[in-house]
Amino acid sequence: MRRKLIVGLALFSMLGAGIINGQESTNLKVITMSKLANDTRVFAIDPEISVQGVRFKNRFGVELAGHLYLPQNFDASKKYAAIAVCGPFGAVKEQVSGLYAQEMARRGFVTMAFDPSFTGESEGQPRYVASPDINTEDFSAAVDFLSLLDFVDPDRVGIIGICGWGGLALNAAAIDTRIKATVTSTMYDMSRVNANGYFDAMDDDARYELKQQLNTQRLEDARNGRYTLAGGVADVLPDDAPWFVKDYHAYYKTKRGYHKRSLNSNSGWNKTSALSFINTPQLAYSDEIRSAVLMIHGEKAHSRYFSEDAFKKLRGDNKELLIIPEATHVDLYDNFGKIPFDKIELFFHDYLK
Repeated sequence: MRRKLIVGLALFSMLGAGIINGQESTNLKVITMSKLANDTRVFAIDPEISVQGVRFKNRFGVELAGHLYLPQNFDASKKYAAIAVCGPFGAVKEQVSGLYAQEMARRGFVTMAFDPSFTGESEGQPRYVASPDINTEDFSAAVDFLSLLDFVDPDRVGIIGICGWGGLALNAAAIDTRIKATVTSTMYDMSRVNANGYFDAMDDDARYELKQQLNTQRLEDARNGRYTLAGGVADVLPDDAPWFVKDYHAYYKTKRGYHKRSLNSNSGWNKTSALSFINTPQLAYSDEIRSAVLMIHGEKAHSRYFSEDAFKKLRGDNKELLIIPEATHVDLYDNFGKIPFDKIELFFHDYLK
């Protein structure tokens, strides 16, 4: 086993040397912190919690934007446990992830909500595209950033993934051994829903037709020299819209959660983003996660099956699935009566120590 490991490391070392030979490597250590300018957060702000705007790069060289939250009575001479937060899929840090980050900072953690690559205030071209590879890396880049802070203990870093970022959080935990604890809230498996449709309704023929449509769109985009956006949540819904779509509308299209940079609130994702997910199952190695995982989902959420099925694959007695009675998918975005913050706090205190 040790010989195989050494051979594997040597192989990657040689490949890496060949790639960068004669080239100057990209400087990834770009970390900036500044006062928050033009605060556009959509949730109630706690004046006791300090927040700063931060910027840092991922392994692909994309500069990410985040909000760093510091707990009450912050003492820079101490070493804190830290949590990186992202999601929902198509949202920005001023929405749900910021709410979670602020609340966990109120409970004593250093936290950061961040915008994924290609969205929000983060950089990256083209805009409004998602990638299971790059977006998993975004979580690890956030761990890099937090671990380099003088007041963070790098051995006590966890992550929270919300909605589609729940699946990406599990993917990150499966590859990044520095992540000591992971919480998923109202999780989506974006690979599964893109490949199979909601409730796995698509068969092979339907999936082939979808791939034809997406590749036709890809050619049209190439011909036009620009990417077509799919559209976010519609401004006006028909009376017969599915109830969970109405649930999304009640958050993304109203004062409750609307944000001008949110994809879901406005023009949506690049239409061909689904191509990256259809044949890239992001939970393939979730059974190898050795660190602690807490999965939270609403009893009445249309997406509940994603968490239940993903949980079945996890191994170890440090894994837990918590179903919240009467809660819908969007209840776990901002409903303090439904989000089990006490449980989340206890979980991180137990596993980030």
